[in-house]
Order: sequence, then C-alpha cells, then structure tokens
Amino acid sequence: MTEQNSQRVALVTGGAVRVGRAISLALAGNGYDVVAVFRSSGESAQTLRAEIEALGRRCLTVRADLGTSEGAESIVAEARTAFGRLDLVVNSAASFDNRDLLDVDADSWDAVMALNVRAPHLVVRAAADLLRATEGAVVNIVDLSAFQPWTEYPAHSVAKAALAHLTRVQARALAPHIRVNAIAPGAVLPPDDWDTERWEALADIAPLKRVGSPKDVADAVLFLAGAHFVTGQVLVVDGGRLLGPAGPPRAANSDG
Repeated sequence: MTEQNSQRVALVTGGAVRVGRAISLALAGNGYDVVAVFRSSGESAQTLRAEIEALGRRCLTVRADLGTSEGAESIVAEARTAFGRLDLVVNSAASFDNRDLLDVDADSWDAVMALNVRAPHLVVRAAADLLRATEGAVVNIVDLSAFQPWTEYPAHSVAKAALAHLTRVQARALAPHIRVNAIAPGAVLPPDDWDTERWEALADIAPLKRVGSPKDVADAVLFLAGAHFVTGQVLVVDGGRLLGPAGPPRAANSDG
C-alpha cells in the first residue's frame, strides 16, 4: 500500500480544546492526519500540533469563525490545499449559551444556531465532494440536551435537537457514499463554572454511577469512523443517564 493510499485525513472543528482536543489526539493516534479548527484557542492549537506531530502524524491548525457563513468554506479550502482529501469530518465546535428562555433575544438566538446547527451543515456541504471521493464519514457532536428540555440552556438545547435531526437528513441525503452519525455525550467534562459537588451529583443519577471522560467520546468517534454499515444514528455515551429513573418515586412508607 502506498503512502498516498494509506493516508487518512480528519477535520475536527473545535479540535484544539476540551472534547475536541481528545478527539483530535485519538484520531492521530489511530493513523489520521488532522485538520484542527479553532477560533480563539491559538496557544492550545500550537501545543496540539506538537503532540500530534510527536505521534508521527501531520497536523494543520486553522483559525476560523464558524459562526460566519464564510468560515466553513475557508477551513475546507485549507484542508483541500494541504492534503487533497478528507476521510472524516467531526463537527465538535459549539457554544454553550446559558440564559433564561425569555432572556434569549434575536441576536443571541441567531449566534447559537449559526455555530451549533448552520456551521455543521455548511462544513459538510463544503466537504461533500472530498468525502464522497473517499467514501468518508461525518460525526456530529450533540449532547443530552438534544433529547431533554434544558431550560438553563434553551437555545443550546434546541440547536442540539436540530443537529441530531440534521444528522438523519444528511445521512439520507448523502448516502450511499458518505455516512453521517452523531454522538450525544453525557457528563464527560465539567463546564468551567460548575463546582465539584454539582459535577459529582451527575454520577449518582447515572445507572453506571460514574461520570465519563473525553476519551469515551473519542472512542465512540473512532467506532463510528470505522462502522461502515452504520449511518443516521445518534450514539448516546452517557453512562445510561438518558434512561432516567428505574421507576416511579416510592412513598416514604412504601413496602415495595
């Protein structure tokens, strides 16, 4: 097998920090060259590139604002110029807007939708010919708010629900040459403004009685990247939390 034929290239939005960084490193560790897209985390992008190159893979870091309509075209153009191919796109970049529903005005609503829903569509649209040529795949990162009404993050919750359904639309529209799936992580990395007690409480309500890690999401990306008979699915990686309680609440004096 020649070097060109053995090359695989993945583009990861939000790929320099948090869960996106874990995905980028896992892909590099499994033989992918990586295009890591970031908006403001330039220093993290530099250290990521060094780590990936230490693994013997190439890493292109690209600064872009995916909240703009031009952002998607620019990152795919840079990937095309640098590598000439794409085998995998992971849409991980997202905002996590926290405000009450009635405080969400038109501008904040549009900003969340632009990054969390429109950008994954525009990235895949721009990359479709490259992915079709390699019989490639797309993995969109949603979360449990795609299934639950998170009133603390209302616009985010609606956007992730939309992205979950966009995944199904993309899977149907782009078949048979491009597979599209999504991952819905549960508690794998605490928000910066959460305290330890709030974070650990999530372990108590999960059937597996623990929180996860970014590696759990990265492992799921690797699975879906290689699952050639799977498309249009949302893989929940949450320790069982989406299952909810085992039954109705018991009365204090209940025998059963």
